[in-house]
Amino acid sequence: MATRQHHQGETTRGTERHDAGPTTDEQVADWVRALGVPGFIDLHVHFMPDSVQQKVWDYFDALPEHGEHAWPITYRGSEQARLDSLRHLGVTAFTTLNYAHRPGMADWLNEYSARMAAAHPDVIPSGTFHAEPDAGAVVARALAHGAEVFKVHLAVGGFDPLGPELTPAWEQLVETRTPTVIHCGSGPHGGAHTGPQPIRALLARHPDLVLVIAHAGLPEYQQFADLALEHPGVHLDTTMVATDYMNALFPMPPDYPRTLARLDGKVVLGTDFPSIPYSYAHQLQALAGLGLGANWLADALWHTPNRLLRRNAMEGPVPAEGSTGGTGEVSTRRPAP
Repeated sequence: MATRQHHQGETTRGTERHDAGPTTDEQVADWVRALGVPGFIDLHVHFMPDSVQQKVWDYFDALPEHGEHAWPITYRGSEQARLDSLRHLGVTAFTTLNYAHRPGMADWLNEYSARMAAAHPDVIPSGTFHAEPDAGAVVARALAHGAEVFKVHLAVGGFDPLGPELTPAWEQLVETRTPTVIHCGSGPHGGAHTGPQPIRALLARHPDLVLVIAHAGLPEYQQFADLALEHPGVHLDTTMVATDYMNALFPMPPDYPRTLARLDGKVVLGTDFPSIPYSYAHQLQALAGLGLGANWLADALWHTPNRLLRRNAMEGPVPAEGSTGGTGEVSTRRPAP
């Protein structure tokens, strides 16, 4: 991927249009094409077995009963309806990102994710693991079935990422350079092992880990951005970042767009689809509103996730709409090792 420098308010072709962003889901596909990329990848999408998905939605539905902000589910529907929604939006590839909330269930979740990927070419094979004695074996099995990305949720799972039982899992992920989307920030809902310090300690032990910090680590925005600046393998995903909903709960620091501009090639699109309390378009509109320009958006939506997944994407940028230049072909599967 060609390295490009960005700054707030950069003047590239189409910047003003992209600062506006899509306002409806119907506008998303055309807006992305105008960035000059052949599609876009969402690294923070959830597809779960129906019984698990319903429990997750029940949790969000009950938040007001516990005195928390209401969290309506915008894309509640059948598995097929959710697949149809993503394809209508023009999402080229997306994860399933199951996460085990207790020991003994990761293999079952990984089997579901593997079936989803086998049935749908646009599904990125995804895996998960929990802190348990056979965590290394769980990861080995998922990798053998083609997992290209893993997800762990420290708040929901309630485990310490430094637990000795996890060492074989982390070592395999280092060896295979497989990215792990890790929910480790203290928001939207934190836990005993969330925050930047456990991740800083994890990286001290495994400095070559490829981590994607879910939700950009909010509300510890700057601390996790600092980790991404310091460690080559640490990236941020954009899930809920800069949205009206999340800014009302955990406001983004005023100078955070400048920080994101410094993270060239270290930010990837994430949305939390389907369990988001607003339209998919609003997440893209919020990112466009950061004013970082079309090149930064193209990197986050296409070039950087392709590089992380080591897929056969074209090298360098595709010219934005209205400019001249060729296009490239893209494969939606990682080449065989």
